[in-house]
Amino acid sequence: VGEVVARIPVEATGNKDITGGLPRVADLFEARKPKDPAILAEISGTISFGKETKGKQRVIITAESGDTHEELIPKWRQVNVFEGEYVSRGEVIVDGELSPHDILRLRGIEEMASYLTKEVQDVYRLQGVKINDKHIEVIIRQMLRKVEITESGDSGYIVADQIDKARLLEENRHLVEKGKMPAQYLPVLLGITKASLVTESFVSAASFQETTRVLTDAAVRGAVDELRGLKENVIVGRLIPAGSGLAYHQSRRQERRRQMAEALGLVDMGSETPVASESEEE
Repeated sequence: VGEVVARIPVEATGNKDITGGLPRVADLFEARKPKDPAILAEISGTISFGKETKGKQRVIITAESGDTHEELIPKWRQVNVFEGEYVSRGEVIVDGELSPHDILRLRGIEEMASYLTKEVQDVYRLQGVKINDKHIEVIIRQMLRKVEITESGDSGYIVADQIDKARLLEENRHLVEKGKMPAQYLPVLLGITKASLVTESFVSAASFQETTRVLTDAAVRGAVDELRGLKENVIVGRLIPAGSGLAYHQSRRQERRRQMAEALGLVDMGSETPVASESEEE
């Protein structure tokens, strides 16, 4: 009588130093793949176990349509499902650290963004640091700026091309207006370092890392920087396209369009009057 039968922990997680959690934040924002990631169900269906092969468990998922997907899992890993269990696409079947790339591929953009936001917030909450979700979401948006072409349709892209999502959506809109087949694509998750280096602006990319390589590639391709972003406009000393500087950039854009329209009209009339180039500064 009076002996302790069980203890109920008041705090399951101990406090950690913020510096210990920062590498975790870096791994998330660089979109690094874990060493032994959790294995997710590729399709929705019923679980069954097949014959073991080379010391590995064979997990088979059979969909209602009859399609099957097999996974060979090392015996030392913990399988979370049992024979006859129904699993949904993207559900964890083997324990491990979740990979953002797998979440994006199987569950979609919203689930992946929610996962990254939650994981980053958990690191800062341990020290009582409050950060609004919107700051993390802005970074995630930049990490998802690229898409990979799966079907080119009537566009000029080829399969496996990685291009800016905004540019592709604009291109697809023009194709649909003309009654043509738009390109199909899948979202691509890039780490913040790589996302900064593959930006459309070579001025912005060169100011970050690998300056020599970025400038060399831009020179070989004959690239033109239209100075549309914040960073490149700060570098050259112009107003940024935000706030009070937005009207300045909009007026310049309208002026360029007017000049292009005039140029096309003059060419039709056979006039040789020179017209200012779109890339010339006011």
